[in-house]
Amino acid sequence: MREEIKNNVSQALAEDIGTGDLTVLLIPEQQTLVADVMVREDAVLCGAQWFELCFRMLCPDIHIEWFAGDGDCLAAQQNICRISGSARALLTAERSALNFLQLLSAVATQTRRYVDAIDGTQAVIVDTRKTLPGLRLAQKYAVRCGGGVNHRLGLYDGILIKENHIAAAGGIRRALETARAIAPRNVFIQIEVESPQEMQIALDAGALMVLLDNFTLAQLNEAVALRAHHAAKTGRTIILEASGNIGLDTVRGVAETGVDRISIGSLTKNIQAVDLSMRFV
Repeated sequence: MREEIKNNVSQALAEDIGTGDLTVLLIPEQQTLVADVMVREDAVLCGAQWFELCFRMLCPDIHIEWFAGDGDCLAAQQNICRISGSARALLTAERSALNFLQLLSAVATQTRRYVDAIDGTQAVIVDTRKTLPGLRLAQKYAVRCGGGVNHRLGLYDGILIKENHIAAAGGIRRALETARAIAPRNVFIQIEVESPQEMQIALDAGALMVLLDNFTLAQLNEAVALRAHHAAKTGRTIILEASGNIGLDTVRGVAETGVDRISIGSLTKNIQAVDLSMRFV
């Protein structure tokens, strides 16, 4: 993860600075300053490592005192940290550092809202691959800071057989048989179904992890009952994951049906940056 953070920050600084920060030349080279970073709304903090490295790559002597850590809940108008050191480094790195902090805190904050909404149920909130290009590991880290659970990181560490895979592979049974034949031992196999009837086919074909796509609450209840009946008959443990058009206003009802996981694409896709500011003391 450390190398990933370094790559993220290096690319962000190179994109912003280019051949050099022209405006910062207004400031004397030896001048030092102190700045506070404040959050202007309630949020969950995430991204401290990215934030710090933005400054330290420009000036290793920068000092940062944190008043909260990743995963902590913040109140509006709360000071997050105090930074002191080279004025030029502070000004040049400011935007990139805040960009990471506001983005990752937004993901963590949104995740925490969903996690809190299903508190007391057996379900967990899971992310998806709907992440910003180049920032997947960062956003998935933010999901964990918010109390969520990561799904597969990419196409290489899990098999998720979706509707187009099923159509191209020749049906649910054949897709599952082929997946079991090719899957490494450390890789899970999950199959997407769009109705209780398809779920029954998947169970009969030996599915152990089923994604219930755009099921109604009634269908989710039926799926949970099918799972219980199948488990009683076969002794298999079946993991059920609900997905598709689930919002904060509906996620509680979905969790109460008894599914194990609820995947939410908007945790990393439809997010609004947390409002932060950096001001010199």
